Amino acid sequence: MKKILFIVGSLRKNSFNKSLAESAAAIIGNRAEVSFLDYSDIPFMNQDIEYPAPEAVKRIRDEVMSADGIWIFSPEYNFNIPGVLKNLLDWLSRPLVKGDPERISAATGLPVTLSGAGGKSGAANARKRLSELSIFMKMKHMDGEETSISLTPEEFSSDTLYLDNDRRRKLEDQAERFLSFIEA
Repeated sequence: MKKILFIVGSLRKNSFNKSLAESAAAIIGNRAEVSFLDYSDIPFMNQDIEYPAPEAVKRIRDEVMSADGIWIFSPEYNFNIPGVLKNLLDWLSRPLVKGDPERISAATGLPVTLSGAGGKSGAANARKRLSELSIFMKMKHMDGEETSISLTPEEFSSDTLYLDNDRRRKLEDQAERFLSFIEA
């Protein structure tokens, strides 16, 4: 059974993107093993502590390398990737072996897809930058429509993500395509 690792770009308890990821996990069901990456304990990226990597970084790298695919769910903070997610990706982008001329990282070659829930843009700027970054990291980015949710004022005030039929259909389509993508 394929393993998909979900990375949520917000550490907030009632994160809209965590809710979106939980909905995606329910859609995938038993067709793949889904797990959520807990990276709340990694330090800020710092080359002074890069080799040997801190234990928390080793743990997340192992989880990433054991996955068959990565699905990132991210909000947008100030038209960009949230700092905690960028820090994680900075660690994941670094070579596993000091001085490696090929720069092989924990994420090299892994299939990845992106989704986002946010303000009016539906986290479009963050997803664009994540797409660029994943390609730079030599990940296999799945092309095609991503799930983008523009949160309503009602959702912001209730702190609850609502999946109507259209939103659910987009998420289901992305899940189906990603399951096929990681099988290829």
